[in-house]
Amino acid sequence: MSTANTRRTGAAVREYSIMVVAAVIMFAPIYYLLIGSLKPSAQVLDGFAGFLPVNLSFDNYVGVFAALSSDATGYFWQFMINSFAISTVIVVAGLIVNSMAGYAFARLEWVGRDKVFILIVLLVIVPFESVAIPLMALMQGQRDTLLVQMIPFVANAFSVFLFYTFFLNLPKSMEEAARLDGLGSWGTFVRIVVPNSKPVFATVAILTFLSSWGQFLWPSLVTSDPSVRPLPLEMGVFSAQVPPDWGQVFAFGTLLVLPVLLVFLIFQRYFVQSVAGSAVKG
Repeated sequence: MSTANTRRTGAAVREYSIMVVAAVIMFAPIYYLLIGSLKPSAQVLDGFAGFLPVNLSFDNYVGVFAALSSDATGYFWQFMINSFAISTVIVVAGLIVNSMAGYAFARLEWVGRDKVFILIVLLVIVPFESVAIPLMALMQGQRDTLLVQMIPFVANAFSVFLFYTFFLNLPKSMEEAARLDGLGSWGTFVRIVVPNSKPVFATVAILTFLSSWGQFLWPSLVTSDPSVRPLPLEMGVFSAQVPPDWGQVFAFGTLLVLPVLLVFLIFQRYFVQSVAGSAVKG
């Protein structure tokens, strides 16, 4: 074997070794959560022994559903439905609103466009925590509703920026051909741009779902009624029980994570395409 081939082989081995180690490190907490959710509570927080798959059962999951099955405690499936409803509306409405805004900034000519876009970019660096209290005061009339947990997160500056950068790199020739066929801006966007932008739509959908599904601060500020409580907030309440049942807490956490993994698996092909495409264009 030549020296060049030996070096390439050595480099490949090092790269794959690093990737394997990184994958193990990232997957370990998820594995620990899953195994812990199937073990007796006394064996969950047991150091490295917690990774061992012994004494497994679904008793903790049964316990979670039993503990959240009354009007006093609220119902687990109600919390799940609330989270799905909130996240679905935010994702779907966000894709519509933010994609149209991104297209308007990328392709349409209008007075003040660049200045407004600069303001949008500046909003990306503003943490939500800094505006949470004023926003809560503004929406006092909508407390204890699902709507108040949706409206503030539909329009998203970072999503607009992602759509804007993607639309900038789309070939203008497709849109010009559509205009020659008599399509206006709206028709071009719906019939030409959207079908050719699946990667960015999938990327924004995943990122939006992740952020909306995991919301904790905002629901804790604007809800007190268990009937409109989302899963992350209920998990905070559930894990605060004294003494904590760690097996059930891990089971609750697993049920909270599973929808996120499912959404990623559904859209991951387009997500990878978008990230790879951005890397190549960059």
